[in-house]
Amino acid sequence: MAISTATPGQIVLMLFDGALSSMAVALHGFQEQDFIRRNERVHNNIIKAQAILRQLQGSLDMKVPGGFSQRMWALYDFMLRQLNEANLRKDPEPIRIVERLLGVIRNAWATMLERNTANAA
Repeated sequence: MAISTATPGQIVLMLFDGALSSMAVALHGFQEQDFIRRNERVHNNIIKAQAILRQLQGSLDMKVPGGFSQRMWALYDFMLRQLNEANLRKDPEPIRIVERLLGVIRNAWATMLERNTANAA
């Protein structure tokens, strides 16, 4: 699906997928034997995932009542800090934590999009 034809909801799903993909590559990078290549691969892909999370965080409408945006902002902030910790310590565990959390959010978002599409049909 091209971004130019995607709905805003589909774009958010693509962002989730991009962040998860970058984290998967970072985790795979820990298997790299060459120290420099390992650190570059881990670092670069954590930075990509963080950039996507910042984009998601920045897209939240904090004026909407109910507190959902504030809770999501705090959750994205937690994820960003975990990825920062993973990058500083070159530790895969914080990446796994973020991957699990974001995976749940991504799947819930995909389900919501599918239901909305089915209801619109």
